[in-house]
Parts: sequence; structure tokens; C-alpha cells
Amino acid sequence: MARTKEFNEDQALDKAIEIFWHKGYNGTSAQDLVTHLGLSRSSLYDTFGDKQKLFAQSLLRYQKQSQDQVIKLLDESENVKETLHDIFKQAIIESLEDRITKGCFMVNSSVELAMHDEEIGKIVKNNSQTMEEVFTKAVQKGQAAGHISKATDARVLSRFIFNNYSGIRVLARTGERDKQVYDDIVKALFSIL
Repeated sequence: MARTKEFNEDQALDKAIEIFWHKGYNGTSAQDLVTHLGLSRSSLYDTFGDKQKLFAQSLLRYQKQSQDQVIKLLDESENVKETLHDIFKQAIIESLEDRITKGCFMVNSSVELAMHDEEIGKIVKNNSQTMEEVFTKAVQKGQAAGHISKATDARVLSRFIFNNYSGIRVLARTGERDKQVYDDIVKALFSIL
């Protein structure tokens, strides 16, 4: 008779995100996963497969949560430029308050694994393409409302916005604690918008 699972898979994935985000894929051992998730090895592997599959599922969950949040904010926005500024301000706050300098799970994964792991590479590329579309749509909305300059093509601005957002997350990973550094980046970005 098959045993029923006695844990919530989404909660387990959230815990996996935490440990992978903090330690990276290569820095996380199977024992780290067992300990942090509070599962036996057999439950872990029966449910998620191997470490790479668990990592991919964790990254997909993180991607969906992050994208859904940004999409909702921008879709509901009355002033896209102000909402984009709020998104960047929040990223800065998170970066400055993060004592373990974990940066962004997606950005970290792209640097650590995307070139060496085809599945992770596809997730990262899909994330970039999706966010480019999200930001392009938002910039077009802002341009139509007169909040964002039409001097530069919306897709070009979208790529610039996403690159700067990712760059802030990389900077956070280095342990940068000077708020002025982040503020200068955002000021330069928004002077173009």
C-alpha cells in the first residue's frame, strides 16, 4: 500500500528556494536539503527526483512568484513610471536589509548554472524574455499616458530597465551597503525614462 505524503510540496519548494538561494546549487549538499526541508532522503527524492530537478522546480516557483508580483503591480498601475520607481526602491531596500547578501535567486542561478545546465539555461532565458515583454508592455502604457518619454523605443527601454534591475541584484550579492550607489543607478535610469 502506498504511503500518503505528510508534507506540503509548495512549502517544501519554498524551503528549497531558501537554501538554494542562500548557498547556490553547488554549495548546497543533499544533507543540507534533507536538514533544511525536514524530509527524509527517500521522501525528497521520491517527490522531487534528484537535486537538479528540485533546483529547477524551485527556480520555476520563484520565477512565477516574482513575475506575478511585478505583473500585478504594473497592470494595476495608474502611473507606470512611479510604479517602476517603487519596484526599484523595494529592490534597494531588500538589498540593503539582506544581511546574508543573497541577491536575486534568478540572477544568481543565471550566473552559476545557465551556461552549464541546459534546463536552467532555458528557465533563465524564459524569465528574461517574459520580463522583457512585461516591461515593454508597461513602458508602452507609460508612454501612451505621457509618463514615460517616447524618445526611445519601448522595447529598448524595457531591456535597459531589466538590465539595471538585474544589475542592482548583482550589486547586492557583492555586499554593497552604500545606499547612494544604488540611488545613483536609479537616478540615472529614471533620467532616461
